[in-house]
Amino acid sequence: MDKALNSDAVMDTNAVFVALYGICEENAAYFSGGAKGSQGDAARRLVEAMKQIQEHAHSLEPVIAGFATVYHHFDFDPHIPANGYRSLVKVVRCCLLHIIHKGRYITANRRSIFFRATHNAGEMEAYCSALCQLRALLYLAQRMLHDNSHGNLFFQDESGLSESFVREYASMHKGCFYGRCLGFQFTPAIRPCLQTIAIGLVSFGENYKRHQSGIGVAASSFFTSGKYAIDPELRGAEFDRITQNLDVHFWKAFWNITETEVLSSLASMTSTQVKVNRALSVPPVTFDLPLAANHRASVTIAPPTAHIGTAPVQMRLISYDLREGQDSETLLSLCRSEGGAISLSLGLKTKRLPSSPCLLIHFHGGGFVAQTSKSHEPYLKSWSQELGIPILSVDYSLAPEAPFPRALEECFYAYCWALRNHHLLGWTGEKVCLAGDSAGGNLCVTTSMRAAAFGVRMPDGIVAAYPATLLTAYASPSRLLTLMDPLLPLSVLSRCLSAYAGSEPPTEKQVEKVSTLSLVRRDTALLLRDFRQGASNWFQSLLDPNRAAATPSAAAEAPPESADAVRKSISEASISSPHADPPVPACPTELPDRKLSVKSQTCQDLGSHSTLVPSSAALLSERTPEDVSFFLSKDDPTVSCGLSSVGLPPPVGEEGAELEHPREFPLGFEPLRSDRLAEVRVETSPVVKDPFCSPLLAPDSMLKGLPPVHIVACALDPMLDDSVMFAKRLRSIDQPVTLCVVDDLPHGFLSLSQLSRETREAANVCVERIRTVFTQKDTPPEPRKHRKLERTDRPVPASSGETTSLFADPAEGSELLVGRGVKIADGEGSVAVAAQNNTDAGGIGAQIRLD
Repeated sequence: MDKALNSDAVMDTNAVFVALYGICEENAAYFSGGAKGSQGDAARRLVEAMKQIQEHAHSLEPVIAGFATVYHHFDFDPHIPANGYRSLVKVVRCCLLHIIHKGRYITANRRSIFFRATHNAGEMEAYCSALCQLRALLYLAQRMLHDNSHGNLFFQDESGLSESFVREYASMHKGCFYGRCLGFQFTPAIRPCLQTIAIGLVSFGENYKRHQSGIGVAASSFFTSGKYAIDPELRGAEFDRITQNLDVHFWKAFWNITETEVLSSLASMTSTQVKVNRALSVPPVTFDLPLAANHRASVTIAPPTAHIGTAPVQMRLISYDLREGQDSETLLSLCRSEGGAISLSLGLKTKRLPSSPCLLIHFHGGGFVAQTSKSHEPYLKSWSQELGIPILSVDYSLAPEAPFPRALEECFYAYCWALRNHHLLGWTGEKVCLAGDSAGGNLCVTTSMRAAAFGVRMPDGIVAAYPATLLTAYASPSRLLTLMDPLLPLSVLSRCLSAYAGSEPPTEKQVEKVSTLSLVRRDTALLLRDFRQGASNWFQSLLDPNRAAATPSAAAEAPPESADAVRKSISEASISSPHADPPVPACPTELPDRKLSVKSQTCQDLGSHSTLVPSSAALLSERTPEDVSFFLSKDDPTVSCGLSSVGLPPPVGEEGAELEHPREFPLGFEPLRSDRLAEVRVETSPVVKDPFCSPLLAPDSMLKGLPPVHIVACALDPMLDDSVMFAKRLRSIDQPVTLCVVDDLPHGFLSLSQLSRETREAANVCVERIRTVFTQKDTPPEPRKHRKLERTDRPVPASSGETTSLFADPAEGSELLVGRGVKIADGEGSVAVAAQNNTDAGGIGAQIRLD
């Protein structure tokens, strides 16, 4: 960043805009001199980009100032300043700081003979496009402020504003966020990983629909990746196309790449070595468990049956130390072969330790459609070593082949099986904690709700990392970030949730079979073609820097045929639990008698009578805010007045005429539009409103039985509002809950915990929360701190004496050391830049403080 900003100065919002205007005007004046040739064309592009950036900034300045006055009303508490409105403002500020950084670089180097005018014009145009789209998102957020009640982050309706957001998302241009600007909002340490994922995704997607052999796909993807690495515009356009048009089966295949033998073996070699790593296949047998309230009575736990019938439940036992029972004949008889080496290390007479008093039961993430415990092994092994406990990770069945409630049934069955067979797991049966990330966090909460409904022992605590607590299509400010998130685009998120609800076809469309010889010939021809194409693009880019961005090589995939609204098997597995406490219907006689004796409460589908579905579906669809309320505080007239002054009512037509689709933006502004419409389905199935699917919609009576819940969320995660609102719900009914928010990391950081210091330290937050559950402390250490992340371009040597901590305590002082000793103020609505004293055009040493 420019040396002028390499000081202890603090830039508030006004200073950011002043710096932006100054640098844009200075560069625009310089490049308006009238150069000729290619340099002249690049100069004209730079001038135009600078002018457009100033135009967007002038419109954004009052909007950001307005949000800064009201977004604290949506925080969990004053010590944890986090919600979707803050995140949107933070992303805009981060974009502005990147523009300032690149503008300063241009100013310092524009007279050099090595200055690449075309490259820098492309950079400024990309960030100009990103700023335009962010401006549109802030306008949509203003609409939410206008339409929502005080303290509510979700627009509690799938029509109206939520439908408008989906419609705008489908047509808005998103490629700019996946090209040069990819991951600009995250810490610099994680951006190379995100870029690698994006390149791999588009290369994989280009070959996905060819139905080649595995070797052909891998080879073709490798050779075609070069063109996407050197051409960010092409990468962005192709990423946009893939996320908009490919179905859930593509995402399942791509995310499961980490399950392949090669990648899983590499991850295993670089991760912590453990004594026990066993894949278990537990047979589906019925057993009894004692009731928590009366140990003389018991409840019958039946195996899962929804959708695919009875089948063994898959699990994985991980333990850093070999403990009593983990090498027993009974446990070894449950082990399933994975085709690899023996994972129970007994070669040198391993010392057998006593059983642990604690057990962690883990449910993995993956959008309910992908991954297994194998993908999450690296950090689970590390946790087992750090905590000194065995870990049982459940490989639940995945959608769309096994939609809701199959995964919940299997997780609950695995939990009950662990309680009954603790002696096989190296566990004394004393303390148990549930932990999971994303979809796994959802299953942790709903499994505990099932345990409460059945009356069995509850876990001692829940640790949920960035959980999905609301699976409906309700709009929220943090969900607006799906427009730019490289890991959770809205079109992908909607497909995963539709699959879990049973609305996606369980199998791909069949293709005609071809002979092995023709398959080899086609693979060879395509491999050679892609090699020539990749090499050609590589050399053309080097020789001709003014080459226009190529169009995606593959045409948009035809949208898949519309699936049935709800899978037939959903009707066979009723939506409501016979043991739940749903809202009281208007006429109690409409529902059959559901009273069951304690002994006869069997673990069936979430309701075993298909005749209950119409009434339960109607019950859920007609639920009013009085039944399940997001409105956690009474409206304050002064606060409501402040929100309404910032909120933006929908504009009318030019002459006040009614429009079929009312404009969501002020007259005179229109965001950039995509050439193709994204296929995004608003999920209206009553399944997603079931409390066991969306625990945020559960009535208070179901949530009051939960154990202490510890939530670890990400400030820039599209699912942030799920965490904030769920924490508010629990606090409103006096349930023990803590919320920790980490900055500058993407959704899914646990799976990236081995890649950077920032992700490792964020993963350690989860470890400390688990440790808190086992030590039975009333509150975890520093439970109300908002975790701040240090952003640097390069590692700072420990010997330099500079601050290297990932987290800063906003309550300990008003200043924070970042990077090379640059102080960042901690104040409402302030933003600061930490300079790195380098002239590299890539990366930015900036930290943005919103609290």
